[in-house]
Amino acid sequence: MTMSAPPRTPPETGGEPGKEAVERTAEQAVKLSARKAAQGPAQDSARDPAQAPARPRVGARALLRATGGPRYAVALLVDSFGNGMLRPFLLLYGIDVMRLSAPVSGAAMTAGIIAGLCATPLTGRWLDRGARSTVVAASMLIRVLGTLVLLAAPAGSVPWFTAAALFLGIGNQSMPTAHAALIATVAAGRERDAAAAAARSVRNGGMGLGALAATAAMAGGPTAMRWLAAATGASFLVSALLAWTVRIRGQAAPVKGSGIRTAPTPVMLKLLAANVIYVFCLNVPEIALPLIVVRMLHASPAWAAGIFVANTALVVALQVPVTVWLGRWPRSVALAASGGVISVSYLGFLLASALGHSLAAPAVAAVSVLCTIGEIMYAGAVGPLLMAITPAPVLGRALARFQLSNGIGLAVSPSVITALAAHGSAALWLPLTAATLLAAWSVRRLSDGEQE
Repeated sequence: MTMSAPPRTPPETGGEPGKEAVERTAEQAVKLSARKAAQGPAQDSARDPAQAPARPRVGARALLRATGGPRYAVALLVDSFGNGMLRPFLLLYGIDVMRLSAPVSGAAMTAGIIAGLCATPLTGRWLDRGARSTVVAASMLIRVLGTLVLLAAPAGSVPWFTAAALFLGIGNQSMPTAHAALIATVAAGRERDAAAAAARSVRNGGMGLGALAATAAMAGGPTAMRWLAAATGASFLVSALLAWTVRIRGQAAPVKGSGIRTAPTPVMLKLLAANVIYVFCLNVPEIALPLIVVRMLHASPAWAAGIFVANTALVVALQVPVTVWLGRWPRSVALAASGGVISVSYLGFLLASALGHSLAAPAVAAVSVLCTIGEIMYAGAVGPLLMAITPAPVLGRALARFQLSNGIGLAVSPSVITALAAHGSAALWLPLTAATLLAAWSVRRLSDGEQE
């Protein structure tokens, strides 16, 4: 059954042909939608704390419907499980199975990420034509093709590994954009925020389980890694079929002559620029903390692994309740607050690094919990804020731009973090603190429904 927004029925107009009445009414509806988007819903853009929306209550059943239904939830879990099995270990696959050097494998993966980012504008335009579950399924299927190329690739073949990384990169970059558009079609308002949080918990849980399964399988050597790639491709195929059967579609509204801007507004540009800085927090547990704990504090790698596992567990457990709790305030306030929490955690890392070797690693692990809370707050506010300030007819393009800003932040963070860390803890954490506070300050007054 295809799910879409119900069509508006035009009023009876004496003597006017039916087709012209429908066209005129549709045009008026789009213009009204644009005006409403420009003004913003009162409950979302309230600046007075006394008029702030009450804490929303979303039941489990309603939350499941808002995330696309049971089949789509299963599709997300299966897809993320497969992603967790291969995505963190793709570099090792290129080295151990394909017999490529580490620099060559890394360059091929970088090319795949860049290709995926270049494909996101096309994904956005496809979404703006009304496609939803079809785009989600396509992003999963193209990763099936990537795993097939991996399995068929002969050892030492750089073009084959690059092609596999390219297909996987396109799917990995297109999937978040398509998934966010689908959630925005099924749910609205604060229920949409909770649904996005629930889906993120499912995806993080699935990736964590997949990574654990892959870690256990990697003890079997190259043969086990090939079976791992085959299992990953099978999971992508199953999830694509499940997503396809959901058949969710949005209504494509005419953009030309509707008064809706297709180019990014100043508000959108400000949010995207701040997001590039915010995305650094997503890489801190994966890059900065292992670097600090193992290389600078000379602690056991088990501390870095424990921090990563704790990060995943906290996201799975707290993403929904924290997002629902943040519904007390405008989304821009919640986003700015997340920047403040993350900045405080950066200062905590700086102080923890100055402790003795016996205390430094446990202190860093403790502060990482605060950093994860900030990350959860960020994830619960930034996507919903983007969807709240974007008119529905151009949501796909806006989400594509948002994914590009994510990609830029994730791409530059490894080099920036390692370069700063080479000069000591203060050179790493103080600039990150200043940059995050600047991003938080820039978004603190963005209204949830503001258009400029």
